Amino acid sequence: MIDRFKNHYPEYLMEAAELGIFMISAGVFVALIEYDGSVIKQLIPIEQIRLTLIGIAMGLTAVFLINSKMGKRSGAHMNPALTLTFYRLGKIKFWDAMYYMIFQFIGGTVGVYIVYLIFGQVFANPPVNYVITVPENNSITIPFIAEALMSFLLMAMVLFTTNKISLAKYTGAIAGVMLAIFISVEAPISGMSINPARSFASAFPSNIWTAFWIYLTAPPIGMLLAAQLYVLIKGKENVICAKLNHDNKVRCIFNCGYNNSIKA
Repeated sequence: MIDRFKNHYPEYLMEAAELGIFMISAGVFVALIEYDGSVIKQLIPIEQIRLTLIGIAMGLTAVFLINSKMGKRSGAHMNPALTLTFYRLGKIKFWDAMYYMIFQFIGGTVGVYIVYLIFGQVFANPPVNYVITVPENNSITIPFIAEALMSFLLMAMVLFTTNKISLAKYTGAIAGVMLAIFISVEAPISGMSINPARSFASAFPSNIWTAFWIYLTAPPIGMLLAAQLYVLIKGKENVICAKLNHDNKVRCIFNCGYNNSIKA
């Protein structure tokens, strides 16, 4: 455990930084667009248009992070559910998976606190409210299904693109488009999380834990189901690596077969 940390801590810190940056971006854009005193909100009174702008901003943030130097090295998981799924697929060793998930939770939370230091009560009070994810009207079933379904679709896309050389380079862009669509369409239902660490990062400083179990369980369930489907169709041996972007020469700490096994 200690040796693993000493050897791979740069990747763990990168995972923390990546989700931290994602949460900073989310907090800043939502504050600028949704704060009641915002000029943007006054100029664009239609909520769906504002939500679409936020979705586009977060999709672009995801694309940037996945294709950044940090993302190329750590794999740009930024999500414990995704890390857990790659562990289930045998691509990550146990302690690497544990440290990844721990640092994702820490990094996302630090990112939210940084936004709070910048915006103060504008960020803490409604309607921005620490960019928390809570179900619409305190419902449970539909938000749970929505979170699981979005997680399933995202993980299925990652597996089918990263393991095919003709599609692998587009994984980041496709993920960004999917996130933009998910946020634009589904955010009013569940808040659009698909990431336990992302929801925790907002719930912890706000102390709002409404139906938090949904965001802790639905994303892993959806992603694990997608992995099971991929294994049934393609076989476990055709999962090459746990990186979302392997188009680089930096080290890979995963059980990687990229150089020898990736299919055209």
